[in-house]
Amino acid sequence: FDITKHALACFGGAGPQHACAMARALGISKVYIHRYGGILSAYGLSMADAVAEEQEPAKEVYAVSTSSGFDEKQDLSATTREARLGYLSEKAHASLMKQGYPKDSIVVEKYLNMRYDGTDNAIMIRENDNNDGVSLPFARTFVEQYYREFGFELEGRDILIDDFRVRAFVPGQTPTPPADVPSLGAPTPNGWTKAYFENGWENVATYNFDDLKPGHEVKGPAIIFQSISTMVLEIGCTALVTGDGDLDITVEKKNNEETLESGGEDIAEIKEDPVQLSIFAHRFMGIAEQMGRTLARTAISVNIKERLDFSCALFTNDGGLVANAPHIPVHLGAMQSAVRFQVEYWNADGREGIKEGDVFVSNHPQLAGGSHLPDITVITPVFHNGKILFFVASRGHHSDIGGISPGSMPPNSVRIEEEGARIVAFKLVRDGKFQEDGITDILVNQEYGGTRNLKDNLSDLRAQVAANNSGIRLLTQLVQENGLSTVEAYMYFIQSNAEAAVRNMLKEFAAEHGTRAHAVDHMDDGTPIELTIDIDPATGSACFDFEGTGPQVLGNTNAPPAVTYSAVIYSLRSMVGQDIPLNQGCLTPIEFKIPPYSLLNPSDDVGVVGGNVLTSQRVVDVVLKAFKACAASQGCMNNLTFGDEKFGYYETIAGGAGAGPTWNGRSGVHTHCTNTRITDPEILERRYPVLLRQFGLRKESGGDGKYKGGDGVVREIEPLRPLVMSILSERRTLQPYGLEGGEPGKTGKNLLIRKNGIALNIGAKRSCAISRGERLVIESPGGGGYGARED
Repeated sequence: FDITKHALACFGGAGPQHACAMARALGISKVYIHRYGGILSAYGLSMADAVAEEQEPAKEVYAVSTSSGFDEKQDLSATTREARLGYLSEKAHASLMKQGYPKDSIVVEKYLNMRYDGTDNAIMIRENDNNDGVSLPFARTFVEQYYREFGFELEGRDILIDDFRVRAFVPGQTPTPPADVPSLGAPTPNGWTKAYFENGWENVATYNFDDLKPGHEVKGPAIIFQSISTMVLEIGCTALVTGDGDLDITVEKKNNEETLESGGEDIAEIKEDPVQLSIFAHRFMGIAEQMGRTLARTAISVNIKERLDFSCALFTNDGGLVANAPHIPVHLGAMQSAVRFQVEYWNADGREGIKEGDVFVSNHPQLAGGSHLPDITVITPVFHNGKILFFVASRGHHSDIGGISPGSMPPNSVRIEEEGARIVAFKLVRDGKFQEDGITDILVNQEYGGTRNLKDNLSDLRAQVAANNSGIRLLTQLVQENGLSTVEAYMYFIQSNAEAAVRNMLKEFAAEHGTRAHAVDHMDDGTPIELTIDIDPATGSACFDFEGTGPQVLGNTNAPPAVTYSAVIYSLRSMVGQDIPLNQGCLTPIEFKIPPYSLLNPSDDVGVVGGNVLTSQRVVDVVLKAFKACAASQGCMNNLTFGDEKFGYYETIAGGAGAGPTWNGRSGVHTHCTNTRITDPEILERRYPVLLRQFGLRKESGGDGKYKGGDGVVREIEPLRPLVMSILSERRTLQPYGLEGGEPGKTGKNLLIRKNGIALNIGAKRSCAISRGERLVIESPGGGGYGARED
């Protein structure tokens, strides 16, 4: 939110001494100091409600679904519901009466914790005040709140009760706003002293708080003494004593502070203000972050809820990326392509178009702007008066969507249909109704086997819709606060700011190193990734030409262009020396040339599951090498999957980061295009049939140099029942390069330890049937060193 439109409330003994200075620094014009500010917490406790709560678990059906809604003649829980809520009410009453509160002063609120059958997200619903003659009184409230939270209804689902809850309370005091008081002018100071402000030493009037009367106005600089606090009024601040004896302080703005005013509906009439630019950038980022928190809270899979393998972002009405939360870099450039594809697809001749209440889903990398099939993107248009204003989208990695191996990250796939369900364009929500049958059919009926985690897939897709819905609410609120024209204008201003920052960085590089940069690196199979960058020093534009990159491979390390865009946008943003949101503006100065049917621009039928997680890392290494920014990081995400016919699990494993001109590489971190967490050992072992034998740093695996590369990690897992375990990795043959005389990092290693203790090197890409007593050991690569070591 825009803090300049709010008042700063402060409390404590020291807070009022700094409140005016803090408010001025933040652009806030109002400060409020309560008369009991020094002991405000204690004062608040004295006025708070006295509360007693009681809750019991349940497993009951509240409402039975029919084709036309809920059967109002069947209130299956009526008898037990009233009995159990009545019992909990008596317990709560007794608790408060034991504390001395009379029974007639106690207010009781009754709740049911409710959810749709087959879902995992329950909502606590309070009983309406007037339910006389209403059938199924909780049902309507539940459906309304579920729609508000998730953005859709679930048809054909019974409503279940998970908990009964009662909240009994004795209402505390509710303060009333003070009446306006006539001005009494300035009070008489009780003394004078000297104090140092930003302009130097000042003669300052002092006052005793107890001598001030409602209506007195004290002008700063001044100091007001109280037995429980001290208040400092800065120069230009005026404190009015309210009818309740509180201080309402007006902070005078500095001469160079201006308030942005909307210039109507024409964006060109709104002038860019640097303060407002920063505010809007953080607000857009905050909306994306709140979407991410909603997704993590409502998802059920370990991959999204615990590992945070997802991204959320905001887009303009033409699909341009505006702001994203700091989630997964490899998702971001590709998400823009996915949004734009859906806009073009549904608005094409002969198709039904985009309507309010629609939510789209896709994952196809080559055809629909995806990254790889497990990354499913959910896209929601934001409407206002029948017009699309923006788009919000969330992309989450689903731990299984079918295919030839559990976890849907097969090491040896060569065709895309072997990697799982393919979705080009589908309306996940149509007219506000979640299309469960349709998406289930897509996920289950696949040539090489359907998803092994359908329940998790559906729950996570609902969570993604809910995350988008939270973004819509916050964007709508932002428009209501600031006006549509202002919000749209600052979306484009933020993109322009990112564009200018990238252009300046390219100009500076060209001035120091010349207008051409070149780099090449190789995948473990020898396929080159070659990049030539030509920079226009006058405009800061650049051409990224990948001519010389090897042909697409009979494997799955092929990467669609959207992945290359993501890798480049991440690299450019990392090299910009100022804090800007990662958005489409970063790519505006860039022209791409990617040879068709090459590793970075493959046909639509080849395997690509490894391109998103392996080749993307190598593209980043090549870009950073061309700019001489830092040594290579581990160049891999070390993708581990395991499972059987009943489940699939997926994780990425950390490694070493490359060193740079002034820093050592970090050890044991997810680098560059991945930004996920590793699953906590306790959660891993509790939810899956495995034992984590070892997890720690791989000592001395980072490259030596003036600045040392980061170390990789060792992760050892033993299955507790026969499982298929797969590893999809790189940098097992070619070392992560060092730079400017630095040594390369060590390559990684994947070992299968048999029951007899014999170790087998299984290579970079392999699926193995592993029995109990055998162990899989992953040793991830280290980062390259930077600069020759100084002895």
